[in-house]
Amino acid sequence: MSRPEGPAEAGPDDADAAPASPPDTHAEPPSGAVDVHTAQPAGSGAHTEPPVAARVRRLEERVIGAGLATDEQLDGFLAAYLRRAWPVNGARLVARAWIDPVFREVLLADGNAAVAELDLGPGDAARAGYRLTVVENTARVHNVIVCTLCSCYPVSLLGPSPSWYKSHAYRARVVREPRAVLAEFGLALPDGVEIAVWDSSSDARYMVLPRRPAGSQSLDEDGLISLVTTKGLVGTASV
Repeated sequence: MSRPEGPAEAGPDDADAAPASPPDTHAEPPSGAVDVHTAQPAGSGAHTEPPVAARVRRLEERVIGAGLATDEQLDGFLAAYLRRAWPVNGARLVARAWIDPVFREVLLADGNAAVAELDLGPGDAARAGYRLTVVENTARVHNVIVCTLCSCYPVSLLGPSPSWYKSHAYRARVVREPRAVLAEFGLALPDGVEIAVWDSSSDARYMVLPRRPAGSQSLDEDGLISLVTTKGLVGTASV
């Protein structure tokens, strides 16, 4: 993967480019994260396939050409899928992990298995179409997710990807200057907190497990679910 270009001035909701500041100086990121010093993937897998939209359209044309479905039927399947795809699914995983230490260990060891345990999707990467890795925020490490090539993203758990996640400004800058980008989202992290940037691909997707907010001990699982946001699951907010 080539090194992303630094943009000219834009906030997280702007697709224009902004001046790049020097990259953060952090310790080595966890295995699988992007090295913010080199902006190269450190184990998440390179993007070598054609753009997703083009591959999907070719597949659709083959299915329609074989008489297996019509364009209208495919649109209906997609609409039904998206009706079940919303960030409450990811929030359910997070809330359960906060109150159930055993489930938390499953979630961090095998995201697909945890998804299946809550009946939110298939339990193996082959059937899901990707391997789900959940990365946990701690007092020392904050995680943030990006897809530097396009917008790979666990839609079934986080809902349709926000426009800022797909923008060139976010995709280029969060790898080069993650601390500055997070500050633009209103998330100011202490200098002692390392930032690990995880680069999604067609076969590897990520979700952040935020830290449980202080003062939430009295909340039940439904109450905890209501605290979790899409930005928290991506890592551009604390929760």
